[in-house]
Amino acid sequence: MEWSIQEIARRAGTTSRTLRHYGDLGLLEPSRVGTNGYRYYGPQALVRLQRILLLRELGLGLSAIAEVLEGQRDTTAALRTHLGLLERERERIERQIASVRTTLHKTERGEQLMPEEVLDGFDHTRYQQEVTERWGRDAYRRSDQWWRSLSEVRRREFLAEQTGIAKDFAQALKEGLAADSDVTQSIVRRQYEWLSTFDAPSKCHFIGLGEMYAADERFTATYDQHGAGTAVFIRDAMRVYGERHLADD
Repeated sequence: MEWSIQEIARRAGTTSRTLRHYGDLGLLEPSRVGTNGYRYYGPQALVRLQRILLLRELGLGLSAIAEVLEGQRDTTAALRTHLGLLERERERIERQIASVRTTLHKTERGEQLMPEEVLDGFDHTRYQQEVTERWGRDAYRRSDQWWRSLSEVRRREFLAEQTGIAKDFAQALKEGLAADSDVTQSIVRRQYEWLSTFDAPSKCHFIGLGEMYAADERFTATYDQHGAGTAVFIRDAMRVYGERHLADD
């Protein structure tokens, strides 16, 4: 099956001009172009457009989306990652709905409002408890202040840098390189320097992060989208680097 550019644009809530622009950028090629010059899109193009729209909703620019799509050649793995992000966003929205309902209910009844009820789901600090439990309250406070200080452009650059490192890890794994090889360890050094942009991690912290990448399904999905087993490979490589180059706490 295939659909015209006008039908796809209508279904996606966008315009034919936007879809043509995506095509000009190499983001979304039509399945074919008719003799009349009209563009038609098949199932594979639909899935790619879905991924583009999801990434746009996450706030990524078109150049950043192109990099992500290039690194996510495994469509199934990429869709699993998107699904996880959407499910977490759904949870946040459900919290907001419950919060607004509570506010409306208490307002109508003249009952006292509590900040933890009114503002639930509207904060960006949903990982506060997790970070605090792992590395302490001060670690969360400093990381939160640092992240707030960044401009939106710098935040995207910071995340794009990590995507590049992850893809290099996946490529090293694909080429059969060992976790302790010189090439792999040079990538780990970049990982350490990337983490050190905010605060240089200690040996225990660095190795612990690697363990978390492999154990926490959220991180595993993020890294394994570039190739199955990437998260475990990164964990092993980070342990080697930590043991070789970082001092004990």
